[in-house]
Amino acid sequence: MEFGKVAVLMGGKAAEREVSLRSGQAVTQAFIDQGINAVSEDVTSLEDLQRIAQEYDRAFIALHGRWGEDGVVQAILDDLGLPYTGSGMAASAIAMDKLRTKWMWMGAGLPTPGFIWVSDLMPLDISEFDLPFPVIVKPCHEGSSIGMRKVYDKPSLVEAVEYAQQFDSEILIEQWITGREYTCAVLNNTALPLIQLKTTHDFYDFDAKYKSNDTQYICPCDLTPEIEQELQQLVLQAFQVIGSKAWGRVDFMLDEDDQAWLIELNSVPGMTDHSLVPMAAKAKGIAFEQLVVEILKTTL
Repeated sequence: MEFGKVAVLMGGKAAEREVSLRSGQAVTQAFIDQGINAVSEDVTSLEDLQRIAQEYDRAFIALHGRWGEDGVVQAILDDLGLPYTGSGMAASAIAMDKLRTKWMWMGAGLPTPGFIWVSDLMPLDISEFDLPFPVIVKPCHEGSSIGMRKVYDKPSLVEAVEYAQQFDSEILIEQWITGREYTCAVLNNTALPLIQLKTTHDFYDFDAKYKSNDTQYICPCDLTPEIEQELQQLVLQAFQVIGSKAWGRVDFMLDEDDQAWLIELNSVPGMTDHSLVPMAAKAKGIAFEQLVVEILKTTL
């Protein structure tokens, strides 16, 4: 395929900057190994994007977190006329927003855990709090489990909300689902094999994702082919409701009754040596080099 000159956009200015740099470097090297003219670009400003739009033919977005994954960069590239990988502005903005993702899934009748929304205009009222413990507290617009805490009682809840507010003005307090954790990658409207995540941590937090050596990734997982296919269909629905396209990843839980609960959608998942989309692709017989080319093809 004639891709021309490809900019791999990485780094950015979000809390996930270091992870993004690793993703971008891995993607760039995979392109170079296949003779594709690709260059890593650490982008942090509008001026960077304007220059890139003049120098390159297309962009592979490997930016994680705010600015790069939340629709801002996508909107700028749309305006500059530079083709890019992944979801467009609107779907990127919604997927980065855990709260509004859940509202859209609920509106479409898809299962997602109960929650309470905390914001500047709707502060936490402990006397009115009625979710059963434990719960998980999350900043609405962060990725990589940054700012998240599992909470077992009301005194700890206040502290966890204050901690999350260091990262975001909007906080999601979500019902804790006891059960098994799974993720499902999507590539070109196809759901890849499910991966079950097992960690010794309270949940699949930042350390479990990027630092721990005892996190287990089970693929193929322990589900029957029929159940796995049903869950893949749910994931594709969840993906389409948000308006996502090309590629991404949906995280969900199976509770003790094997009921699925959608947790969140990642529109630019990690592409590091610990990352889940390359792992799922490998289980489908798709090598990392082939995976990045398949994603890039969506820009043609």
